[in-house]
Amino acid sequence: MNQPSPVSPGTAAIPERMQTLTPVQFRNEVRRGLWRQPTSGCCVGYTQLNLVILPSRYADDFHQFCRQNPKPCPLLEVVKGGGYEAKKLAPGSDLRTDLPGYKVFRATEVELRSDVTDLWQDDFVSFLIGCSFTFENALLKENVPVRHIECGCNVPMYLTNIACRPAGPFTGQLVVSMRPIPAALVEKAYRITGRYPAVHGAPVHHGNPAAIGIGDLSRPDFGDPVPVRDGEVPVFWACGVTPQAALMNVAPELAITHAPGYMFVSDYRDEEFQDRQGDFSEV
Repeated sequence: MNQPSPVSPGTAAIPERMQTLTPVQFRNEVRRGLWRQPTSGCCVGYTQLNLVILPSRYADDFHQFCRQNPKPCPLLEVVKGGGYEAKKLAPGSDLRTDLPGYKVFRATEVELRSDVTDLWQDDFVSFLIGCSFTFENALLKENVPVRHIECGCNVPMYLTNIACRPAGPFTGQLVVSMRPIPAALVEKAYRITGRYPAVHGAPVHHGNPAAIGIGDLSRPDFGDPVPVRDGEVPVFWACGVTPQAALMNVAPELAITHAPGYMFVSDYRDEEFQDRQGDFSEV
C-alpha cells in the first residue's frame, strides 16, 4: 500500500519565497499550477488542513466519524451544498484547484490529480480537518527539529493497529505521522504540540513502532521515509490521512481527498488554534 509523494517528488528544500508567501498568494500559485510539491514549510505560521469531499449521502456518517475520532479528525469547517469556497477559513478560496495534489477515489481505485474541477458535483460536502503541519513552526521555534523539513521531503505516514471508532460504513485503522525527536526533547515535543488539540495535539505514541503495528519505518504507507539518527526516538502523531484509509473500506463511487502531505493552506494563523477544543466547524 506504499504511496510515494504524488504529482512531483518534492525532494528539494522549500524555497524561501514559498515559506514567506501569504496564503492567498500561495493558493493563487497552486491554482496556476506553479507549485506541485508537499506543503510542509510553506506559508510559515499559517494553519494547513486535510480535505475530504464526499457525496451528500455519506456526509452525516462521516461527520459522526470525525466526532468519534477527534484525534485524527479534528473538524475545522464543513462546506455543504456543492460549495467549493472555505468561507470561514479562507474566503475566496477554491477547493477544486487550491491544493497541490488530490486523490480521487472511485470504489477501490485511486487516481492522483492536480485539479478536480471537472469532477465537481452539486451534492458534494467538503470537510476541512486540522493538520499537524500547523504545529511544526512551534516546534522549530523551540529548537525541536522537524526532519522532513530538513530533508525537503514529505512527512512519513503509517497505518497502525489502532482501531478507529466506526460510524456507519466508516471504519478502519488510525494513520500516524512520524517525526524523529532527540530523546532529551521528546517531553518538550509533547508539551508544545499538546497546545494544539485542533490540529491533532500531542503524540499518540513514541518509541517502539512495533507496539502500534508498524513493521518498518523505512517503508511508510504514505509520504517519504526519513532517517532516525542515533539518540533519537520516533514520535507518532494522529494523522488526517486516517479518513483515506476508511474510504478504502467504504468504496464510494466517487470521493476526493488531498494527496497525503499536499494540504490546503488557510488564512488562519497557527496560534489561533492554540488550546482550541471540540468541533470548531460548528463555532
